Amino acid sequence: MSDAIQHECGIALLRLKKPLEFYKEKYGTAFYGVQKMYLLMEKQHNRGQDGAGLASIKLDVNPGERYISRIRSNDPQPIKDIFAQINDRISRELEEHPEYQDNVALQKQNIPYLGEVFLGHVRYGTFGKNSIESVHPFLRQNNWMHRNLIVAGNFNMTNVKELFQNLIDLGQHPKQMADTVTVMEKIGHFLDDEVTELYKQCKLEGFSKQEASPIIGERLNVQRILERASRNFDGGYAMAGLFGHGDSFVLRDPAGIRPAYFYEDDEIVVVASERPVIQTVFNVPFEKVQELTPGSAIIIKKNGNVSIQEVRTPLIKKACSFERIYFSRGSDAEIYRERKELGKLIFPSVLKAIDNDTDNTVFSFIPNTAETSFYGMSEAAQDFLNQRKAKMIIEQKDTLTEDTLKELLSVKIRTEKIAIKDAKLRTFITEDSSRDDLVAHVYDVTYGVVKPTDNLVIIDDSIVRGTTLKQSIIKMMDRLHPKKIVVVSSAPQIRYPDCYGIDMAKLEGLVAFRAALDLLKERNLYHIVEEVYQKSKAQEDFSDADVVNYVKEIYAPFTDQEISDKIAEMLTPEDTKAAVKIIYQTVEDLHKACPKNLGDWYFTGDYPTDGGNRVVNRAFMNFYEGKDARAY
Repeated sequence: MSDAIQHECGIALLRLKKPLEFYKEKYGTAFYGVQKMYLLMEKQHNRGQDGAGLASIKLDVNPGERYISRIRSNDPQPIKDIFAQINDRISRELEEHPEYQDNVALQKQNIPYLGEVFLGHVRYGTFGKNSIESVHPFLRQNNWMHRNLIVAGNFNMTNVKELFQNLIDLGQHPKQMADTVTVMEKIGHFLDDEVTELYKQCKLEGFSKQEASPIIGERLNVQRILERASRNFDGGYAMAGLFGHGDSFVLRDPAGIRPAYFYEDDEIVVVASERPVIQTVFNVPFEKVQELTPGSAIIIKKNGNVSIQEVRTPLIKKACSFERIYFSRGSDAEIYRERKELGKLIFPSVLKAIDNDTDNTVFSFIPNTAETSFYGMSEAAQDFLNQRKAKMIIEQKDTLTEDTLKELLSVKIRTEKIAIKDAKLRTFITEDSSRDDLVAHVYDVTYGVVKPTDNLVIIDDSIVRGTTLKQSIIKMMDRLHPKKIVVVSSAPQIRYPDCYGIDMAKLEGLVAFRAALDLLKERNLYHIVEEVYQKSKAQEDFSDADVVNYVKEIYAPFTDQEISDKIAEMLTPEDTKAAVKIIYQTVEDLHKACPKNLGDWYFTGDYPTDGGNRVVNRAFMNFYEGKDARAY
């Protein structure tokens, strides 16, 4: 992807269902859980490189023994950093205490991270806050075992201020307004309520305080806690939590915006943000890994019982389509097929742009994630060429010689690796202020394969800001002297901000929005901007359910093609010699290619939760008022 957008996060929850001695005997190590967590997190490093954290819980420990361990890092290589620290600690303990070597009970008693319940997280900082305090998992501590709460998640709430105020109304004094802390304290409040009620019941039944503690853990109704805590949540989330006594859960939002998959057998229960991660780490087939249904939680009790419980009434499923286009690993069987289909479906538009001249066209892609859609586009191009060959053979069947036939059959679609990404110059590792200086050097090109009579077609996942296209890619492609450069986006035009975890919160950062503004000016329609502002401003005090997305009116006067052509004009550097054309996927074809992930709010403005319309209007008002502020 040329415009690197920070996004998402990754979660991994692992519950070992057998005693640690079982894993020592079967797999040769009692540290089986730690090893699997390393793999689960490393295989999801594509989902977050700003920070990583791991928490573990030991079951059935004696009073006075530590049972919760947590480590977090915002090191440049955070996963490597936390597991290096864990391994160093384990090695030191084993070296200093040889008696631990073959004694699993002593290892569990004395060595941290040797537990049965694990929660890992990899993070991208959506708003650039990369301090260690922002790294998950978060811990809410208490001397009562079952009141300890560890939370990590892949989520963004659109109504953090409302949730924060709810906590104040409950009499709390939250230490910060971050959505993770707010969510944890909401769950924590209702956890405390549940424990208090259970203790009263135990007291009525004649149990002492000490006797009541394990009974409370057994009876703890995790579903009810989550129902009460999540009642006012508005956002996209896959939220994981551990309770100190050993219960755990992952809760998915009712529109299924953020992904969550799980697998269970008689040895383990595992939940992760991506299916192929589970397949690879535990060597299980595609069909054995299940998707957690929207609005549901997978709840794993301390005794190992697993249940899927509905926590929120499901909405119309609007799973994030960007997961399929770009974010998730392309090794997932469904995602691989869908990305190829995106390339195939856009080929007719490419064919039109090159006047059906495949002989004088070189096809390529922006590395690395666009490679799969490139395969689909190339296959569609080859199918077109084969049809043309078949037609010519039929037409010339009476006069066709062997040499002519060989010549016909030898014609192939020209595919080349034109753009080469410099792995050491990744745009998202720098701050916004210094990004542009590096952008021009992020890509290099392969010389000697494009002729001056050629079209050069290059496909990318999507075009967000257009910065890299203008400052690097088109400039570098033009050095190859093609007659025409056709930039293909396998995603539709990104017109609206995201508010569920993708770093696309500002309208003015979107090249499609800037193009629409330019067109409004050119056609003396800029009064629409003022009208949209006034309509948006008038809704400031409306309830979320009543807010309308008036930003759609900015785009209404223009066809998709007009906006695409304006984007091409804006992103073409002044000294470019080749003609430049930009082609976008249609929303209809996106839905054909990715039928299970129909969340398209960044393309259409149709937000899956009530809070989305408030956010897009707030983002527009921020733009109009010149405020460099977060819209939610």
